[in-house]
Amino acid sequence: MATNLGNYTLNLDTSPSLLSFAAVGSKKEAEGPIGKQFDIINEDSLFGQKTWELAEGQMQKIAAEKALEKAALSPGEIKMLFAGDLLNQITASHYGLRELGIPFIGLYGACSTMSQSVILASMMVEGGLINRGMAVTSSHFCSAERQYRFPLEYGGQRPPTAQWTATAAGAVIVGQSSAPPYIRRVCVGTIENKNVKDLTNMGAAMAPAAAQTLSRFFADTGTGPDNYDVILTGDLGQVGSDLLSQLMEREGYKLEGKHADCGLILFDRDTQKVDAGGSGCGCAAAVLCAYLLPAMRKGKVNEVLFMATGALMSPTSVQQGQDIPGIAHLMHLSTSPKAGGG
Repeated sequence: MATNLGNYTLNLDTSPSLLSFAAVGSKKEAEGPIGKQFDIINEDSLFGQKTWELAEGQMQKIAAEKALEKAALSPGEIKMLFAGDLLNQITASHYGLRELGIPFIGLYGACSTMSQSVILASMMVEGGLINRGMAVTSSHFCSAERQYRFPLEYGGQRPPTAQWTATAAGAVIVGQSSAPPYIRRVCVGTIENKNVKDLTNMGAAMAPAAAQTLSRFFADTGTGPDNYDVILTGDLGQVGSDLLSQLMEREGYKLEGKHADCGLILFDRDTQKVDAGGSGCGCAAAVLCAYLLPAMRKGKVNEVLFMATGALMSPTSVQQGQDIPGIAHLMHLSTSPKAGGG
């Protein structure tokens, strides 16, 4: 059973394993630095569907089915499905995954949803309530632009602080196994806001939440950046990553040489027009499933903090002049079920 570490962190004593994972992307993702590591790339961003929203749901279905295939499991062998996306009423998840027939819990954590869903699945496995759970998350550039910003035809100018929503999905199956990677510890974040109201500056809105969660985890566990091979956030982009480093240094932690960001891994800012980097639920999900977890399977990295970040606004709240709350959920992933990472 899980035990408390300090005020905010849970130690998962049985260290559930990430049994299988899969990443799906489209044309722009294929052109990025990790494009060849995706399980499935479909250059048609409609994925054979009539609308962008249905296309996003189709991505979730493809990712889930691929993760099941890689684990040699059927949908009936998954006891609970945790999924979410950026759309109103998380319709991509509902429409995309309904045919699987798995007991479903819909989630909304904005771009933190991949961490949120994997954490919940792992805690259910840790508690012995289910033997296997699945976490699925997605985003789509066109569906997100239609909902949050402006019609694509409008051609509004993007400032350099803006980020490019990934057209991607990731799926992870969690269960008990003797094979790594393992989920050792989790730290669920609190809602933080620093009066950022600029919808085109998500990095600044999310960085304070990332700093809060990370500093609390370090305090609870008695560890620091040097205890980990990489601290991977998703997705602060360049602006948010710079701000996170500044905020953590104020707390006495230097992230230099340890920190990387999913929004800066998925796309190449020098060759792709993504402004400050990538964003969207699918950004962290795809980087986790296509890049990080395979690297852990190969032993390239052993002790990792994965912390997806989210901006918890809606079109209505922004139009009413409200600030943008942020949140960040952290997982300690390890190739060892017990030792390592402090």
